[in-house]
Amino acid sequence: MNQLQIIQHKGQRVLTTAQLAEAYGTDNRRVSENFNANKERYTEGKHFFLLQGDDLKEFGDQYGNSVSVNRVSKMYLWTEKGAWMHAKSLNTDKAWEAYEMLVDDYYQVKKSNNVVPLSKDQALVTLLRTTADLVENQEQIIQRIDEVERKVDEQITLHSGEQRKVQKEIAKRVYELAEQVVYKQLGFDGGEVIVPDLEKERKRLFSEIHRTIKDCFAVASYKDVRRSEFNQLLLFIQAWRPKLVA
Repeated sequence: MNQLQIIQHKGQRVLTTAQLAEAYGTDNRRVSENFNANKERYTEGKHFFLLQGDDLKEFGDQYGNSVSVNRVSKMYLWTEKGAWMHAKSLNTDKAWEAYEMLVDDYYQVKKSNNVVPLSKDQALVTLLRTTADLVENQEQIIQRIDEVERKVDEQITLHSGEQRKVQKEIAKRVYELAEQVVYKQLGFDGGEVIVPDLEKERKRLFSEIHRTIKDCFAVASYKDVRRSEFNQLLLFIQAWRPKLVA
């Protein structure tokens, strides 16, 4: 097969009837006869383009040096799908072999190399649209991240550092309240000084504050409190008072 003159029409590569006939080892008349015999199977714009009038004249002005349009009232240009239809009609080894070569070496090039350069204005518009899409996507991504972080905060429980902070706040509050309770219980009985059991009071308060936290936050342990409620838990502990302390 001789090197084919590249012909493009409406953004894709096509072949004239003469080029197709040469590639398939036949003549123009045979190609035309096969087309006319199966014309109802061909679709314009899918299998071929028909050039007439001004379209044919414009085509001649562009490719007149390599494609003869003299004394021709119309011309067919065959797409890749049209070339396949003709190979099927001819059904010869040479036609099928030529069709495979056309697909690999001629038609397929349009998919990778048929790049139309943009003007400065077109390039600027494309850049702005791409930037706008990126900004919009970035906002959506940030929004999605915020949603995920919020869900994590709502579901994840306290980490070890937060648990230690809670333990310290509980101990601090219990020790403060235990001293207040013991101080109020100091007294005299028959001349003897009554000294309340400070350690016993601390144990009672520890037990009560843990029970209250579990009830108020609906958890089995303070360790199961959600991270989103961490600050609320600290404030609760700092303000907590046992029932027996006025």
